[in-house]
Amino acid sequence: MNGAESLVHTLLACGVDTCFSNPGTSEMHFVAALDRIPGMRCVLGLFEGVVTGAADGYARMTDRPAATLLHCGPGLANGLANLHNARRAHSPIVNLVGDQATYHRPLDAPLTADTEGFARGVSAWTRTATHAATVGSDCASAVQAARSAPGGVATLILPSDTCWDDDGAVGTPLPVPSVPQASPDAIQAAVRALRSGEPTLLLLGGMALRAEALDIAGSILAATGARMLAQTSNARIARGAGRTSIERVPYPVDQAVATLAGVRHLILVGAPPPVGFFAYPNKPSSMAPPDCQVHVLARPEHDAADALIRVAQALGAAPITHPDAAPRPAPACRAVTSEAVAQSLAALLPDAAIVVDESVSFGRAFFPGTHDAAPHDWLQITGGAIGCGIPLATGAAIGAPGRRVVGLQADGSAMYTLQGLWTQARERLDVTTVILSNRKYAILLGEYQGVGANPGRTALDMMDLGNPDLDWVRLANGMGVEAARADTMEAFTDLFSQANARPGPFVIELVI
Repeated sequence: MNGAESLVHTLLACGVDTCFSNPGTSEMHFVAALDRIPGMRCVLGLFEGVVTGAADGYARMTDRPAATLLHCGPGLANGLANLHNARRAHSPIVNLVGDQATYHRPLDAPLTADTEGFARGVSAWTRTATHAATVGSDCASAVQAARSAPGGVATLILPSDTCWDDDGAVGTPLPVPSVPQASPDAIQAAVRALRSGEPTLLLLGGMALRAEALDIAGSILAATGARMLAQTSNARIARGAGRTSIERVPYPVDQAVATLAGVRHLILVGAPPPVGFFAYPNKPSSMAPPDCQVHVLARPEHDAADALIRVAQALGAAPITHPDAAPRPAPACRAVTSEAVAQSLAALLPDAAIVVDESVSFGRAFFPGTHDAAPHDWLQITGGAIGCGIPLATGAAIGAPGRRVVGLQADGSAMYTLQGLWTQARERLDVTTVILSNRKYAILLGEYQGVGANPGRTALDMMDLGNPDLDWVRLANGMGVEAARADTMEAFTDLFSQANARPGPFVIELVI
């Protein structure tokens, strides 16, 4: 058995049965081993950012890791942006990176790079294999690290000789450490704050945004009069009719500060303290009031649902019941606006859909306008690195077959990883991608105002995607995906309904 074969056997023994890949010469023995060893689903991405983003989406929907397969340091570098997002989402990923043979590396061949250095910034665990005999045990350690709470990217770098040499041995699966629980002191501090009678806010993130945990948080609010919000960017939120509704801390600094104004006790449940995405002249970096007391009930690695249950029990909070679902609104038949699209989404979103939101500036009304849609999960860009939407949707569809994935996708960021549409066609994935085609980097116009700069002609040209116009129908068709264009809400409604009722991927270019 060579090292590559021991790697595949170990992955399968550890429950990792999906591999998103863009391999090269250094990974050929791993690819050959996949031919000989059944059980691994292999998904090809035409760019490493698709590979890493798809692994992120898969992890968010399954709560377990897939493997990636990347080619040397430059291939890893191509995938770093979406590994950055995955790190922020606490997504478990076993990130496998081929490298120069151990004896070839000192010769400084063209692809030689500081692969470990590239990996460390996005990884919770990094190791370079040194011998074929240890590849299996190294792999088992990587899977354990990826699955340890709160989840993370575990990067195993594999020099090519460690894969082709014999003496490989299958690694023994390692136990995953139990999820830590919040301390009794943290529970008591949260209870005291909630009983204080002073304005108190629960700020939720991570696993606290799953359906069960949200219901428990809702019971705490009903018992105490506290408020709750989700952090601005979240890996996954359970939403829709019959579920506890939650808003998010707004992205714009002024709105966020106003939303948190007056809060005296901020209780963090799987979320960090709220800060601005960027620094702006004469605006605060922290969104919470300066005199607010911050209480950490549960860190991201803690069992958030358990912590909320213990607080609810201490307060004597009764379980909440959800009212019967309100009738869905009619689809919008007015001008194409963010609010109109949100209304149509609320009306037409399929049951148990997965929404991948990279709508950026145009989509500000989408989240608040869809609370009463059919039950669904909402996935966001978590690390601010654009180009995650199409890959996330690809991985989510593979991780949750049978559920329709709806991608709400800004046109500028879609161009970063549009190759993911090809993978959707190749894998026949049930994904509806709505390209919000305003032909500009609209968010940067607002950011200019935020930092107090005044754009001129050259600057405005740098934000213009309309010279020439992007033709998303032809781009999608060229990768084997059916597509159509809409420039009215009526046309969008018809296309959206048709797309969600048919198997396979479909792209709607909505001109806005």
